[in-house]
Amino acid sequence: MNRFPVDRAVSRNLGAALALCLVGLPATAQKANLGHIETPASRPPLILAPSIEGAQLCDQALKDATITQLDDAYALCRRRKQNGAPAVRRLLDTLEPGGPRGQVQVGYTLTLQLLALYQRKGNQWAIDTHRIDEQLSLIRDIDRPVVLYLAADHFDSVGPLTDDLLANPQNIMALSDGKPLTLGYFGYRIAPYTLRTDESIPVNHYRYEALRTVAKRVEALPAKVQKRIFAITLAGELHQMFPDFENGMGTYQDIHVTDYSPGSVNDFRAWLSRKYGTIAVFREKTGLDYADFGTIPAPGRDIRREHLANFGEHYDAFADGMLPFSGWLSDPQHQVQKLTLYVDGQAAGAVPRGLNRLDVYRAVEAVQDPNVGYRVDYDYRALTPGRHVAQIVAESASSQYAVAEREFVVMGRDQKSISGRGKPLLSLKNVKALAGVQTWLDLPKPLQDVYYNPLARDWNQFRAEQVRGFMAHFYQVALDAGLPASKLYSHQILPRVNSSWNPQLFAADLTLQGDLPWKQGINLYGGATDSDWVRQFIAAHHITDYGVPEFNPQQWKRKGAHLAAMQSQYANGARFISPYYFSVVPDRFKGGASHGVNRMELGPKNPQDGSDQFYQALITFAAR
Repeated sequence: MNRFPVDRAVSRNLGAALALCLVGLPATAQKANLGHIETPASRPPLILAPSIEGAQLCDQALKDATITQLDDAYALCRRRKQNGAPAVRRLLDTLEPGGPRGQVQVGYTLTLQLLALYQRKGNQWAIDTHRIDEQLSLIRDIDRPVVLYLAADHFDSVGPLTDDLLANPQNIMALSDGKPLTLGYFGYRIAPYTLRTDESIPVNHYRYEALRTVAKRVEALPAKVQKRIFAITLAGELHQMFPDFENGMGTYQDIHVTDYSPGSVNDFRAWLSRKYGTIAVFREKTGLDYADFGTIPAPGRDIRREHLANFGEHYDAFADGMLPFSGWLSDPQHQVQKLTLYVDGQAAGAVPRGLNRLDVYRAVEAVQDPNVGYRVDYDYRALTPGRHVAQIVAESASSQYAVAEREFVVMGRDQKSISGRGKPLLSLKNVKALAGVQTWLDLPKPLQDVYYNPLARDWNQFRAEQVRGFMAHFYQVALDAGLPASKLYSHQILPRVNSSWNPQLFAADLTLQGDLPWKQGINLYGGATDSDWVRQFIAAHHITDYGVPEFNPQQWKRKGAHLAAMQSQYANGARFISPYYFSVVPDRFKGGASHGVNRMELGPKNPQDGSDQFYQALITFAAR
């Protein structure tokens, strides 16, 4: 979520390339005994596979100062049948001189955007197999492990085929008003392609056909070259979409979600039919009166602002019966042992802590660790209509302290006025009395009103199954095309690690279990790179043999944070980590444009987000 594709050959819409000067990189230490880093016994090497911008830029284009446009540089390389292997090798040799060896080995990530592989031939679109071979030639020419990323998500949007695809509503997710989403991400066009799996949908035909073709070209590589492919990550970050893609991931008021396209709504009705069996059972279980499954809507209207023909139409961030209580608490002296949610004076469960709040880390100088977030999703369905009071209570040295308090209102379907108020715990000390503790409650807003709609709960479940279903189908196409199951990983986002985000917007939870046929690839940024919450999540979901297709701690306040984050993944069993990101694009192609992701460009001269510290830590870690 923090990134965009880094192959400038297919990302011209970003304008100027991102800046990184690779001159004067310090020489790495030889492989050394880093005794302060514990190493699990008898495990295979961890692969560091950084993403590299400009990986197809050949030396002839890099050295020709008369070429001032990046597209012209790529065109020259294609005409000369040259690739960027020399520049990539130089970069990787800087991180790990002498080639891959030891407990940590340096490779790289090679991204193929599947829809960008097409070119127009007459009135048809055909796969440019020469383009595929150009990309795969890096594997032939670089004797290092590679993570092959076969991208086909909303970021696969820069090829000439995309304009045609966006013109056909069948290919695109829709909002509740029936309109397709138009999105961008730091100047980069986003294409919210459907998550329906039907291959008769044009975008799916092109995605699957490109996947099959790439699989054949990979299979045609010499066996020695194929062995360099350590892992293959599939599709990209698959999830539902929402407006304001750059900043809207934490939206709770007036939310808009996908997918309300006609095909998706029909799929939802079929899903309801399978779940309930008969309309009579549906009525009994939900209390909603519809003549048949074909008349049931996908809920998408807010009862506060819009007229409802039936209560089943109601949808908002809380309509599924869950009310989040989230915020942050910084406790640098570790005085707080646990947090508990109380509702109307009764304990309602533990409040998980240690979630990523990079926003707080940026904004509050005293906060040295991004993992200060807390969040619990409270099931309010059993509460009677009326006003209730929730409290987050901290326990420290056998004493209780008030962290936050919030009233909320449970409403009935009839919207009748309510009365009464739950009783809170009284006489609690304020947690800020503990030395150094700072805290803030973000959600819910005061007197948040909530309306439970069982159909909204079904809608969210269906949307999550829709995401999992597309990933499962994409994986099966890859498997049927001959790609080895032992190397197939997802390339997925983990919204719940960020306590301020709204996971309903993404609906990605079902793709993050441990009982799925593919191996898990989980993108980690900020505090999530070294997180007790993530470690517990991986253990609880029985996730093993996982990878991290995108990785950047984005920290600068604590020495050793980057090494600790990489060691954390090593100790937890990660097979590969893909640091995001390096660049071999010369300064003359970069222009003056700046984007939010620039701060993550790794190199000794970029102090933003601790990118220079991460760069040095990579060299140290690779020396193991």
